[in-house]
Amino acid sequence: MAGTDSTKTPTLGGPAIILVDPQLGENIGTAARAMLNCGLTDLRLVRPRDGWPNPKAVRASSGADVVIDNARLYDRTEDAVADLTRVYATTARQRYMVKPVVTPRQAAAEMRAAAEIGPCGVLFGRERTGLENDDLALADALLNVPLNPGFTSLNLAQAVLLIGYEWFTAADDTPGRSLSDAGRAPATKDELVNLFHHLEQELDAAEFFHVAAKRPSMVRNLRNMLQRADLTDQEVRTLHGVITALSGRRLDGRPRTSKGEG
Repeated sequence: MAGTDSTKTPTLGGPAIILVDPQLGENIGTAARAMLNCGLTDLRLVRPRDGWPNPKAVRASSGADVVIDNARLYDRTEDAVADLTRVYATTARQRYMVKPVVTPRQAAAEMRAAAEIGPCGVLFGRERTGLENDDLALADALLNVPLNPGFTSLNLAQAVLLIGYEWFTAADDTPGRSLSDAGRAPATKDELVNLFHHLEQELDAAEFFHVAAKRPSMVRNLRNMLQRADLTDQEVRTLHGVITALSGRRLDGRPRTSKGEG
């Protein structure tokens, strides 16, 4: 899903994303891209294998420069989390530690609440082996993503995106459903009623309602169908034109005689 609107102000900040022993620069870059998708900009790198800065990370970030340019480098995980008041450690494996285990959604809610007290962060481990137990010991809770129990493998950017998405949507008020109307005004009830009358008049003329007893229920069904369409004023005008065209005479001069059953 490509798309960046440079006219809009980006959301920045959020919890720190700490990548421990990341390997490929491309993985760091795609993780940075996922971060900025979700308004996260505090990237911390602990012993990146291929060094830092890394041109491959820049290319893979697809323009997430604010994340890449401000990434901080650390030699120890302890130093990377030193200023944080709450830390979550991601893991897909049973670690047999006595710690709370939370989902990304729960962690996001907790971090939103804790952000008023102090900064939070999320630890991500090596691409192949994850975090070491010593890293997990620094965390307040373990973060586990509920996925197919037979296949929970995620790449680094996917894991960052899942958790970042829950963080972002925890404070997002985008409606679950909306109509993209290309700037058109929604049809008024008066416009809809006029459309109903036009359609019903032409259907009467075509003897569509030839079973009189069924006419009221058929009319209601037709009106309900059109109501559910969320028509714009332009669409109502178009339908008026369609009805007018379909109700015209045949080329041989004989009227149309289409009929329908309820």
